[in-house]
Amino acid sequence: MRGALENVFFMQHEPSTNMLQAYLSLSIGESQTLAYVLAVLYLALGVTALVQLIRIQLRLPEYGWTTQKVFHLLNVMCLFARGVLFFIFPDEWLVNIADPPARPLFYYTAFLLPGQIYFTTYTLLILFWAEIYHQARSLPLKHLRPAFFACNSVVYILPLAISVSQMKESSNPHMKQVLKYAMTSVVCLVWLSAAAGFVFYGGRLFVMLRRFPLESKGRRKKLQEVGAVAGVSTVAFVVRAALFAILAFMTDSTYVQFAYFLVCEIVPTAIILTVLRKLPPKRTPDGYHAIR
Repeated sequence: MRGALENVFFMQHEPSTNMLQAYLSLSIGESQTLAYVLAVLYLALGVTALVQLIRIQLRLPEYGWTTQKVFHLLNVMCLFARGVLFFIFPDEWLVNIADPPARPLFYYTAFLLPGQIYFTTYTLLILFWAEIYHQARSLPLKHLRPAFFACNSVVYILPLAISVSQMKESSNPHMKQVLKYAMTSVVCLVWLSAAAGFVFYGGRLFVMLRRFPLESKGRRKKLQEVGAVAGVSTVAFVVRAALFAILAFMTDSTYVQFAYFLVCEIVPTAIILTVLRKLPPKRTPDGYHAIR
């Protein structure tokens, strides 16, 4: 930071935009510090999700991979992938998205793939809610899981295909720019589609629960749970799409990238893991109570 302030002092004759960039720039040491901060936060959340997964397994050892278990497992995968990345590459986590990446496949694996796992994790909640809603309304269910897998396949395949094309067209500046805008558009549409899913099925399930005739403590808690998860997830995915679009036009984006990870992944995940911390009910002699 001292170096950045000295630069500002000696560049007072430069335009105000240069001064602003100087204020926003960080030294390598501080960039690494931010990376380690993110790594610790991600790994702490990963351990939390892992502990919750173990608790669920101990509660219901006789059941296989329920939606609740898969949700926490995907969280563990995403959070540990992010945390390990920041620890191993503390000086390479800042991706200049405004310019096509020099190593497209590294950019895809390190930056986009954990985000895609995050997408799968939370669209799994949308699928779970959709199945509940369709069952309650006696609507067909057969198309829901194929649609979930098809949507996620597109989410993984399209960015990977663009990354491979970026690697092949590395010597063509025009195509690199075209592919950069294609990547930005695809990723933003992915996040906005997730937000739309939470609004659509989260909203429908919330309204259905409100109209349920029986008033009980469990119903109120379920209303709060659905409302909190749907609201937090919708806002997080919309903000994520907006920040990703902004990053595509910023050459100096250290703080914005830090905010991207903190606001769009760490904070929402922490809130949702807290909301969904309740363990499923134990099996009773008269039968098994469905996981809620």
